[in-house]
Amino acid sequence: MQSPPSDIVTEREPHAAAATERLCIATREVRPIDELIRFVVGPDGAVVPDLKRRLPGRGVWITARRHFVEDAVRRRAFGRALKAEVRVSAELADELEQLLDRSALNALSIAHKAGLVLLGFAKIEAAIATAPVVALVRARDAGQEGGRKLAAAFRRRDAQGKIVEAFTSAQLDLALGRLNVVHAALLAGQASETFRGRWQFVECFRADNRDRGSRQRNGTNPEPGS
Repeated sequence: MQSPPSDIVTEREPHAAAATERLCIATREVRPIDELIRFVVGPDGAVVPDLKRRLPGRGVWITARRHFVEDAVRRRAFGRALKAEVRVSAELADELEQLLDRSALNALSIAHKAGLVLLGFAKIEAAIATAPVVALVRARDAGQEGGRKLAAAFRRRDAQGKIVEAFTSAQLDLALGRLNVVHAALLAGQASETFRGRWQFVECFRADNRDRGSRQRNGTNPEPGS
C-alpha cells in the first residue's frame, strides 16, 4: 500500500497545523477526518473515543465503521499505534455506538427546544403538506401502517427527503420529553441540520460496508502493522 504523505498528521498535536486527513490504524489508509473517529488514552490507561476531537494527548484515528473498530480491538492495533501498554474494552464498538446515539439524540433534543420538531400524527401530516419539513423521524420499533402513510406523503413532496429510523421509541421519548413517541417531523433550521449530520454519522458507523471482503481478498486492506 502507498505510504501516507509526509505532511499528514496522524494525531492531534498542540501546535501542529490543522490537517484535514489522518491515517486510519485499522485500514492503513489516509482519509478525511470527517470519515474518522479519534481515540485517546485516558488517565487510567484506557482507550476512549474523542468524538469532539478536543481531548489532550496523542490520538489515533479509525474509519467510522463499526467493524473497523472491532478489528482494531481484536488485532490490538491501539497499543501498536500508540507504542504503549493500553487497556481496550472488548465492548469498545458497543460503547462507541451508544455515544454516537446519545450525541445524535442530544441534537434532536436541542432542535425540539428550538421549536423545530413537531409531534403527533395529525400535526406531522399537516406539516408535510405545508411546512419546510427536512426529515421524518420514525421509531424503528413502531408499527408499519401509520408510518407508511406519512412516509408516502413525505416522499411525494420530497423524493430526496430523509426518513430517520435509527432510534427506538424509548430513545425518542427521552430525547423529546414525551411518552410513546412514534413519529416526529423535523423543520428546517440549523439545529435540525446538526441532528441530521449526527444521525448520518450513526448510520455510517453501522453500515455494512459490503466491499470489505473484496478489499481483503485483493490484498488492499492489510492488517495494521503489516
